[in-house]
Order: sequence, then structure tokens, then C-alpha cells
Amino acid sequence: MQSLLKDIKGLVGAYKKAPRFVAGEEMKQFPVLENAWLLFENGVITDFGTMDDCPEVNVETVDVVDCTGRYVLPSWCDSHTHLVYANDRAGEFLDRLRGLSYAEIAAKGGGILNSARALREMSEEELLEKSVSRLQSVIASGVGALEIKSGYGLSKDGEEKMLRVISRLKDISPIPIKATFLGCHAVPEDFSSATEYTEFVVGQMLPDFVEKGLVDYVDAFCETGYFSVEDTSALVDASNELGVKSKIHVNQFTTLGGVELCVNKNVLSVDHLEVISEDDIEALKRGMNSDLPTFPVALPICSHFLGIPYTESRRLVDEGLPLVIATDHNPGTAPSGDMLEAVRLGSIKMGLEPIEAIAAGTLNGASAMELDSEVGSITPGKRANFLITKEIFGLEVIPYRLNDAVVDKVYVNGDCWVG
Repeated sequence: MQSLLKDIKGLVGAYKKAPRFVAGEEMKQFPVLENAWLLFENGVITDFGTMDDCPEVNVETVDVVDCTGRYVLPSWCDSHTHLVYANDRAGEFLDRLRGLSYAEIAAKGGGILNSARALREMSEEELLEKSVSRLQSVIASGVGALEIKSGYGLSKDGEEKMLRVISRLKDISPIPIKATFLGCHAVPEDFSSATEYTEFVVGQMLPDFVEKGLVDYVDAFCETGYFSVEDTSALVDASNELGVKSKIHVNQFTTLGGVELCVNKNVLSVDHLEVISEDDIEALKRGMNSDLPTFPVALPICSHFLGIPYTESRRLVDEGLPLVIATDHNPGTAPSGDMLEAVRLGSIKMGLEPIEAIAAGTLNGASAMELDSEVGSITPGKRANFLITKEIFGLEVIPYRLNDAVVDKVYVNGDCWVG
């Protein structure tokens, strides 16, 4: 069925032909077409314009939605999640309130190892059921594309179980999903070192999972106490040889030289960046010379929840880089898949103008998953995945109202899911 949204206060991210991403000053210029209309049919955007040339339609055959006073935004594109996991880790939250650090919780068997034990004990069917529930929840909140990582298996069987669940989610999901094999997330208890486990991941897991079609990207937690720059390099090299790109956790707590490594090896994104050096920024700027740069990905919900520094997003944008905002949805350090909250924190805690934060959570997020041809902007030919706000004065109301409900309707493939 054909549908028409009319009298839209502002149509955000509207391009007749969208760029792959926006960077630096371009993020502030993410377009907002005032007094607009939007036409879509069979789940796909077909056209848009200003009300001066709004098409006349037969209201008996076309669904017409009055959007007076409301903004229409592309759906969120969350490029960094750990949505598939067994159980939450609320007990560790209590440990943290009692003063234990992230490292201390991990040392007593918590953290990633805790999630791995729970996952081993859970059947694939139950894991799928829990994951479907989380997927439906984030779609209802306005997410229109999603990346999901493995990483809580910490064994060949466990990682494959997670990747199979992600594959099954892809089959039933109304939104596009990308699967990331986070083989090097933590060192299992039966391995003596990160390097030994990396060799096992590279030699025994990665080729098999790629051959089975379970992997879109690979990932590693490049951090002190986890996987070194050398370990990460070995994983990225092996992945590149198999024709699979990488998305790497880096600079969450320390700077190790991982950003420069990732740029030099054409990694698709570097995620976290709560700490960053001048050399890191210069490396990311050099990466802008390629057709598809290494995207810097900020995860502000993690910073908010752990009380650690926020990514210097204002500076990254001012340096001309294509910032991405994602949730890091996981049971330990960011137990939320709310992209609206992540985008709000982009303004409240990281100094971005609302339109910059929206661009980071939509078009740039889509490009960081190589899904920009399907989602991320209001463009003819792309999926009709978008949000309609309540009546608001301007986009600045979205972060200004903190956690007030500002979204009225959520559309997925042209169907109204919420509202």
C-alpha cells in the first residue's frame, strides 16, 4: 500500500541521493527539509518534497498521516551491540557500587568470563528466545539496522552457538543485521595467554566460521589485560586474507597504538575511544584519504554507566572525522539498547549539536555497517525505516527533555510498529 506523510515540520536526513557518510562540518549540515511530505510504498521510500508540490492522492487508497508540528527522522543504525547473551550481570553492578573496579570484578570471575559460563549452560533455543525479545524491544525503540557481536562463547562450540543465533535472528528480523565474530574478547581459563588463544581463534575458529557463512566482520578487545596490538594485528591479517573486514574495540581504558594499527590495516571502525592521543587523531585523519575511512565510534551509554570518560566527540568532529554513535548494548557495561539515549548523551555529555548526534546515529552508523545503501537517511530507494516525533519546537528538544518520550511512531519497512 502507498502511504503519504504530509505537513512534516522537518524531514531529517532527506537526500535525493545520499552520501555514504558525513564528516566534520558536514555533520552539522545534515539536511532538514521544512514543511515537507514523504511518500513510500511496499516498504520503500519513493519520493519527498515540500508541501508546495505535495502530490494529490486518493485518501481511499493511500494511507495519509498528518505530521503537523512533528519531525521525521531516519531510524537509528546501531553499529556496536552485544545483544545476544545469556543473562544480565546485575550482581556485578552491586559489586561496582561497593567500590570494585572493572578489572577487580573480572579478576574474581566476573565480567566476560561470567557471561561465558552462563552462555555455556544455556541451550541454543533459550538463547534465541531471549535474543528475539531484545531484538523486538530495540526495533520498537526505533532501531532500523543493527550489528551483533559474538564473544561470550570463549570456545569454538560456544562462539559458533552465538553466531548461529545471530544468523537465525537475521532470518526472522525485519531490519538488516550484521554479524561480528568477536573471537578475541577475553582469554578463556584453559589458555595460558592471549597470544595462545589468538592463535587458536585464527587457526581453528575463523576459517570454519567464515566458510559456514556466519561472519560479516571480526573484532578483538585490544586493551591492557586482554589482547595486545600484536594479537589484534594477527587477527586482522588473518581476517583480511579471508576477505572479511574488522571492527575493533580499542582505547577504552588505555592507548596502545591500536588506532594507528587499525587505520593502516583498513579496519572499518575503531570503537570506544574513551581515551585518545594526538597520534590516534592524526592516524584517523590520514584514514580519510580512502574511499571508506576507519570510523571512530563513540559508546556513551558505556561511559555513563561505568562513570568513565566520554569519547572526545566534539573534538573528533571538529577534526573533520565521521563520528558514529552506538549503544554497546551488553549485560555488563552498557545494559541498554536505547539509541535515543545514546544520541541524547552525544549532546548532553559530548558537546554535539543535536543534528550532529542524529547524523552520527543514523547515516554514519549505517555506513559503519556498510548498510548505507539500505538505511540511514530519507532517500528514495532506501527502506522506509523512520521515526515520527511528538509535536516539538525543534530538534534541540530531544536532548533537552532528558528522558521524556519524544518519539510518537516507529515505522519499519513502511509498517507502523509503534504508535
